[in-house]
Amino acid sequence: MGKEYLKLVLLLLVLTHHVDSVTIIRSLPGFEGPLPFDLETGYIGVGEAEEVQLFYYFIKSESNPEEDPLLIYLTGGPGCSSLTGFFLENGPLAIKTDGYNGGIPSLVTTTYSWTKVASIIYIDQPVWTGFSYSRTPLVDIPSDTGVAKTVHEFLQKWLGKHPDFVSNPFYVCGNSYSGKVVPAIVQEISKGIFSF
Repeated sequence: MGKEYLKLVLLLLVLTHHVDSVTIIRSLPGFEGPLPFDLETGYIGVGEAEEVQLFYYFIKSESNPEEDPLLIYLTGGPGCSSLTGFFLENGPLAIKTDGYNGGIPSLVTTTYSWTKVASIIYIDQPVWTGFSYSRTPLVDIPSDTGVAKTVHEFLQKWLGKHPDFVSNPFYVCGNSYSGKVVPAIVQEISKGIFSF
């Protein structure tokens, strides 16, 4: 009976996991020593009942986070984790492939990171991408317009929790398929700005 009760309690905890969980990451496997930049990860709930949990990685600018631009960076696919942008495109770390022979890969700092001049939010989107998920198993992957609305809602909630970045210059950028989604997100944000 005790084991079954414990399993039930654990199941309820997993099923009722609430949004807006935030973790400050100070180290990563494969990187020697503490991270030389501020890394935050977490979930922001979007949708009527916040059933969709969008996972993000946030790296504060390494120069002047109070004034440097804030970027949302999206990867293509659709359905590619934002980790590809973080490790393979413009993030502060890269996976060292030279001499790799299995196990945990080594991570090295990059000289080309956009975080040297901007704060970046990498979002795993749409739902079911990377670590993003839905608490309702029947939620469909949204259309490009739906993605624009969820990213806009994400941004509003994220800025509500990070008000220090509200007045920073802001850009939405990405690669590959996100070239279709980024303009829709910008349009959605601009509609929100003028609909008071």
